[in-house]
Amino acid sequence: MPRTKTERNKHIFLFLRIMVVAAGVAWAAVWLSKGQRWGNLAAIFRRMNLAVFGLVLGIFVIGQLMVGLRWWLLLRTQSIFIDLLAAIRLHFLGLFYNNFMPSAVGGDLLRAWYVTKHTDRRFHAVLSVFVDRAIGLLGSMVIAIVFYLLLLRGEGLQVAVGDGGGLPKFFAEYKRIILWIGVALAAVFCGLLLHKRGRLLLGKICSLLLTYSKKACEKFKDAVILYCSNLLAVLKVFGLTIFLQLLTITGFWILGMNMGVTAGIKYYCVFFPLGWAFGAIPVSIGGAVMVEGLTAYLFIHFAGVGDELALALALCQRIVWMAASLPGAVIHLVGAHLPKGFFIDYNKPVN
Repeated sequence: MPRTKTERNKHIFLFLRIMVVAAGVAWAAVWLSKGQRWGNLAAIFRRMNLAVFGLVLGIFVIGQLMVGLRWWLLLRTQSIFIDLLAAIRLHFLGLFYNNFMPSAVGGDLLRAWYVTKHTDRRFHAVLSVFVDRAIGLLGSMVIAIVFYLLLLRGEGLQVAVGDGGGLPKFFAEYKRIILWIGVALAAVFCGLLLHKRGRLLLGKICSLLLTYSKKACEKFKDAVILYCSNLLAVLKVFGLTIFLQLLTITGFWILGMNMGVTAGIKYYCVFFPLGWAFGAIPVSIGGAVMVEGLTAYLFIHFAGVGDELALALALCQRIVWMAASLPGAVIHLVGAHLPKGFFIDYNKPVN
């Protein structure tokens, strides 16, 4: 019975994430329907140089290979010895699941599941996936904060206020829609409070949030204790993270210049990592809509980029992500993700 309830909660959570993506896509479609936005967006994509796009895609794939290397290094730090190519294959399989498969099983869980089948150090293996994701998010935030403090502090606010844009303009333009959404949410909340089942549902949601938060805090505490004994290795992995993320950002800056975006690379070094961190919040499928919406918004209101051009840049990032994920589908189809490609700890072959 508990298992059934758990599965039901996962399905509800998945449905809500799909609804977030659907609502975001519908909002974008309505926004593009005004004026000549559809035509302008199509014109931007038509004039994009495919060779430059291919170069950026190659840079991103190299970055993902380095992410696989990063996870492999973290595993070795805890004496979990699997083949480097196996770790990279699992990373690309997880990437495919994150970007293409609207399921309750994310890429991180998939990686954790396969690793734990081939090592006695199951806890350490699962924790390595959590630490790998945490280091990636930390690297994104460090890049965004450092570049903002060094190059953009105060500048973004001046742009937003000076052109009458930013949040005030957004709320002024869509105040009726926002008001009706707020009224609808308030009505739903009050309706749930008035009914016994509704109160039970709200209680379950709060309980789930508390449970997940507690588990996350426990994992974080365990990770700090475990990896503090290998601080030098963690610092090396963090340095690799900064390098590969800056490499990826540089690639998208090259693509943006080819598309006609005049904003300097300093904006990319702040806006793209913020989008990545925002997309890690599990409220949509693979961060879809969340990443694109925030990235486009920041470039429009804080870098002075045209609406359609900013959206095109954000969409190109998603297209690159999805194209780079396709090797994961091949890996899944040919069975390269199966246990036969792994080795147990201490280099002992699997029986």
